[in-house]
Amino acid sequence: MRTISRRNALGLGIAAAGGLLLPAQGQAQVHRANVSSFRMQSWEEHFDSLGKGAIVADTTSRALHFWSGDGRDYRIYPTSVPISEELTKRGYTEIVRKKVGPSWTPTPSQMERYPDWKPVGPGPENPLGTHAMYLGWPAYIIHGTHDTRKIGRPSSDGCIGLYNEKIAELFELCPIGTQVRVI
Repeated sequence: MRTISRRNALGLGIAAAGGLLLPAQGQAQVHRANVSSFRMQSWEEHFDSLGKGAIVADTTSRALHFWSGDGRDYRIYPTSVPISEELTKRGYTEIVRKKVGPSWTPTPSQMERYPDWKPVGPGPENPLGTHAMYLGWPAYIIHGTHDTRKIGRPSSDGCIGLYNEKIAELFELCPIGTQVRVI
C-alpha cells in the first residue's frame, strides 16, 4: 500500500480541479470575462491614428486605456466612472489643459443638489486628487482621487477618476492634445 503525503495529496487535488476546468471534448468552450472585467481595447477600433497619444475610457469595464503617440507604450488603469447614465458623456474629445494640484469647484448641477458644497483648494481633501487633465467638454476631467474606495465603482458626476499615483503617471505621459474617447 502506498502512503500519500500532504504534498502529493495537494498536487493531486490541484490536478483534479484543473481537469474539471477543462472543457469536455465536443462541448463548446465558454469564454468568460476576466475577474477584473477589463476588456482589451485596440486604438485602431477608436481612432484613425494615434496622433499625440490616445485614451479610451471604458465606463462599462471601468478601465482607462492609454497608448503613446508612437504606439510603443500601452497601459491600462482602473478607474471610477460616472454614477449614472445621465451623468455619463460619451464620445470624442481631447485633453485641453493639465494642472498639478487642481482646485475643485462644484458644478451648477451639483450646487442645485448640494447647496452647502463649497470650492476646495489643492490638498488632501480635494476631490480631484493631485493631478487633473481637463477635457474639451466643460466640467469633465480625468483626475486623481484621495478616496481610493471610489476606484472600480460608479461614483462621480461625470469625471473619470484614477488612484493619485496612477494619475501622476498618466499625467506625465499625456501631452495636451491627447485624443480621448469615452465609451
